[in-house]
Amino acid sequence: MIRHSSPAGDAQVICRNAVIEDVEPLYLMIEEYAQRGIMLPRSRQALTRQIDQFVVAEIGGRFVGCGSLFRLGNDLVEIRSIGLNDEGKGKGVGSMILEKLVEEARNQKIPKVMALTYAVDFFLRNGFEVVEKEIFPEKVWTDCVNCKKQHACDEIAVLKMLN
Repeated sequence: MIRHSSPAGDAQVICRNAVIEDVEPLYLMIEEYAQRGIMLPRSRQALTRQIDQFVVAEIGGRFVGCGSLFRLGNDLVEIRSIGLNDEGKGKGVGSMILEKLVEEARNQKIPKVMALTYAVDFFLRNGFEVVEKEIFPEKVWTDCVNCKKQHACDEIAVLKMLN
């Protein structure tokens, strides 16, 4: 668990592994982003099955953000479903979530962490670089093949190499 003081006051930001009780707030946050076309939707059942891939952030015990790590191969993981509500924005919460996910990739000894994103500047600030998405055939065959934007994808691929 990662704890940081929030710039907004005394409340601490806590970033922790998700538990089954987090499925509903995860679902609601991801669904809101999915409705805006920013994130792929996830069913409650899928979130329940994949709960061990998620981390959540809280401020004062309130759910403010999430993210997940999905293994695409022996040497590659994808950062997915990073989202924040208004209370979580502008406080470094997104970077905390990303830091926790990257640390998990390090613990699993996976050298490459990628994401497809519209928030390129966020990932650049956190040590990622822009790359061609075609270098990730693992991603194409797991998710992109089922995406309605498959032939007109406007997301940007980012990559971070871990030591």
